[in-house]
Amino acid sequence: MYNTAKKQVWYGELRTPRGTSIVVHDNRLPDASPGRIYLFNVSRNTIGEYVEDIVKVNLHELEPQQLTAAKAEHEAAWLAARAEFMAKHEAHIELSSVPDSAPASKAKKVEVVDEIIDVDDSEMEFEDADADFGAGIGDDSDD
Repeated sequence: MYNTAKKQVWYGELRTPRGTSIVVHDNRLPDASPGRIYLFNVSRNTIGEYVEDIVKVNLHELEPQQLTAAKAEHEAAWLAARAEFMAKHEAHIELSSVPDSAPASKAKKVEVVDEIIDVDDSEMEFEDADADFGAGIGDDSDD
């Protein structure tokens, strides 16, 4: 089983029913989705995202001779794939750090009136409101 605690870059073997493949795990890559890890698969010549719980039981350490041969044969491809992968991921912007791009909302102007207008109501004519109040309400007569 693989152990990346000791090494930043781990070369190992992925054993599946389809066959075996040399893989590379790098702790310096950005974090994958929760519960997943990134591995460079030399058979596919690409960095892929794997479900960690499924794949980790199938990852095995290489013997020292195999490790030396794997590094010699696949390190250049690994470094090229890593550079491409990092360039793509660095281009992605963390949306939480991007300021809101919407224009600032404008507050509606509220005009405050400080002036009090004094109305002389002595000259105003008022109708007798009480006289007509209730007329027609509940009145069934045909006057």
